[in-house]
Amino acid sequence: MKAPLESPDDIRQHIWRELSRASHDRHHAWRTPVLATAMDDGGVNARTVVLRGVDAALGTLVFYTDARSGKVAELAHQPIGMLVFWCGRLHWQLRVRVQVTVHTSGPEVDALWQRVRQSASAGDYLAPVAPGTPRVEATGSPTQADAVDAAQASVCLPEPLGEVTHFTVLTAQVTEMDWLELGRAGHRRARVQPDAWTWLTP
Repeated sequence: MKAPLESPDDIRQHIWRELSRASHDRHHAWRTPVLATAMDDGGVNARTVVLRGVDAALGTLVFYTDARSGKVAELAHQPIGMLVFWCGRLHWQLRVRVQVTVHTSGPEVDALWQRVRQSASAGDYLAPVAPGTPRVEATGSPTQADAVDAAQASVCLPEPLGEVTHFTVLTAQVTEMDWLELGRAGHRRARVQPDAWTWLTP
């Protein structure tokens, strides 16, 4: 059995190490956190996102999305969010406050897109309609046309002239973490900031 992490520096490093692993391991529990953002009407929206990249030195997390998605519009209005991670193996909950920058173009976006377009998910960013758009077949079982659409979306075709992609990169700058460890001997919680550590009552 591993000894419990006692030093704040050890815990901080372990947090970032697990985040980095999650960005490469699709089976890691932190691979798919929930991202909550503020809506124009004062409400809150939340959805599961996929962690695509981590830079511990810069304190940033990277996600991909469609430029037409609701989260992009919400972040344009108010570029802050909250990410919630849970790992049953570690018995850790991690809530992360972030400042989000939306990148729809540029060399980095182009380079990442060239990697993504070789995958089955490329069709998601080439779809002619925005995510969440009501379908003509609003009820009932999927139609044959739906099956054809899904099959076509999973095939990576050679890049056509004038390809229109809605691939967008979200860079989330971590401003604060709320770390909670659940344990039989007692729970531990801390506020983790780039230059500070504060123990909290669980």
